[in-house]
Amino acid sequence: MLYGICNLSIVPLRNEPTDTSELVSQVLYGDIFKILEQRKSWSKIRLAFDKYEGWIDNKQLLEISEEQYHQLYKEPLKLSIDLVEFIEDNNQQLHPILLGSSLNGLSILIHKHDGTVVEGKKPKENLIKTAFLYLNSPYLWGGKTPFGIDCSGFTQMVYKLNGYKLLRDASQQATQGEALSFIEESEPGDLAFFDNNEGIITHVGIIMSDNYIIHAHGKVRIDRLDHSGIYNVDRKIHTHKLRVIKKVI
Repeated sequence: MLYGICNLSIVPLRNEPTDTSELVSQVLYGDIFKILEQRKSWSKIRLAFDKYEGWIDNKQLLEISEEQYHQLYKEPLKLSIDLVEFIEDNNQQLHPILLGSSLNGLSILIHKHDGTVVEGKKPKENLIKTAFLYLNSPYLWGGKTPFGIDCSGFTQMVYKLNGYKLLRDASQQATQGEALSFIEESEPGDLAFFDNNEGIITHVGIIMSDNYIIHAHGKVRIDRLDHSGIYNVDRKIHTHKLRVIKKVI
């Protein structure tokens, strides 16, 4: 088995080994992974954090040893909390990194970082404060950054920055936590899931106080939440049908 680390700010994770394939997620600076299959130009990887799989360009990965992988895997995550900052390599060149990047591998990458670091579990009430860091970020299928993010990437990153693990897709996240019977039982930071006409969960958002929800739909935005679903305050229609509310923390 081969192992790798992301040494760039963002690397696209694709469904198939081609640049024109669907973007299913993104690999952020410092993310570690197992290399499941290698081809001439592409590698299929499995991310350590959420076990998500996809293909990345071989020009955008750096192999590390099995020992280094397991050492980083067992360490508590140290994450960048600034929107954009820089790390410096041993040639004194600067490289941008984004909110939520892992800083555990700095010594392996021979990089220096002088910014703010967050680690460990935070109180549940901190989730909404973190969610506001992504407010108005544009929607991007497969995205995980303030410059483009999807609904489940948004919830995953908000929870990750507070020390909690969510799976990658909305349907996967819906398998986590304890289901609540009514909106009134929820607390700020709980997750609300929404399904399509076929009953498949396709959307997720973070519940706020006073029947509001913050979620990625066109952009990361705040709308009303009721027993029917999400009421878009701009369009004055319900845009998503409520399926279940989950308490993960």
